[in-house]
Amino acid sequence: MKITVFGASGRTGIPLVQQALDAGHHVTAFVRTPSRLPIQHERLTIVQGDVIDAAAVDRAIAGSDAVITALSPAKGAPIDLLPKAADHILAAMRAHNVRRLIWMTGAGVRVPQDQPKLIDHVFMFILSTFSRKTLEASRQAIEKVRQSDRDWTVVRAPRLLNGDYTGSVRVGYVGANTSTQLIRADAAYFLLGQAQDETYLRQLPMISN
Repeated sequence: MKITVFGASGRTGIPLVQQALDAGHHVTAFVRTPSRLPIQHERLTIVQGDVIDAAAVDRAIAGSDAVITALSPAKGAPIDLLPKAADHILAAMRAHNVRRLIWMTGAGVRVPQDQPKLIDHVFMFILSTFSRKTLEASRQAIEKVRQSDRDWTVVRAPRLLNGDYTGSVRVGYVGANTSTQLIRADAAYFLLGQAQDETYLRQLPMISN
């Protein structure tokens, strides 16, 4: 399978790329700074660019079977980076007839199935107070994905931590069969699995350890 990964040089993107290669896939890694991706492989293609550059995004998606997005805006990035990224990724997917899209976002994006507990309300208050613009940009991007005609799955994650892959991932909703943290390697494994699994097609599950 040919998979394009956005956010490939991030702390979730790196294990995602490595796991995809280990599984035998061909990977196109979209990165701003290639030196930040410490992986070399004969089945790895690196496309340097910025997600606000529609032409670069188009080049990365051409020929792919699925797109996985693990974008996390760096400090100083444009506040509308995620909505623009969604526009460009979706447009390129339509242009090249790529159907499967997996997009990771934070648990601050809520859905009616959520059953937030006190701690979840506390985290939401903190996000809304200190990261309001970033949270709104994430919501805008996800709404574009949800309104699209692609075969999407939005995977929501809580606080991400470094650590070795555990293989223990709980799938549920905020406050329902989930916790408040997740190892990045486990997040990567779940994201990769969705490329060939339609269990959560057009859904927004939350995952955690």
